[in-house]
Amino acid sequence: MKKILIDTNFYVAFKRQRKSTVELLRQVEYIGMNSVVLGELLAGFRCGMRESENRRELDRFLDSPRVEVLDIDEETADFYAGVFCALKEKGRPIPTNDLWIAASTLQHGLALATLDEHFEHIDGLLLACI
Repeated sequence: MKKILIDTNFYVAFKRQRKSTVELLRQVEYIGMNSVVLGELLAGFRCGMRESENRRELDRFLDSPRVEVLDIDEETADFYAGVFCALKEKGRPIPTNDLWIAASTLQHGLALATLDEHFEHIDGLLLACI
């Protein structure tokens, strides 16, 4: 079975019952979510009309024994620097939060479940097929 880290847009697609995301989550044994993704989700909830309901649903998701929230630390920062420089050399910058998401995915040896194509330009980053 696979071990993945999920991107914000993947979680949103899952909550909207996108078949490919639901199916992938059924198949994996481990689901990582880093604190950057968590922050993006909470910000979206706070700006929306269903904050309490969305937070309850997220809390249920995070309570799964297969799910772990991963912190950003010094090692993540080192991966961030490597990804940043490699993409700069290629002339393919990506949003800062996505750099942190990629760095965390690489740090923990996971595959990234995302709907964003720009992650394809990061050397060594495994993408979960959806």
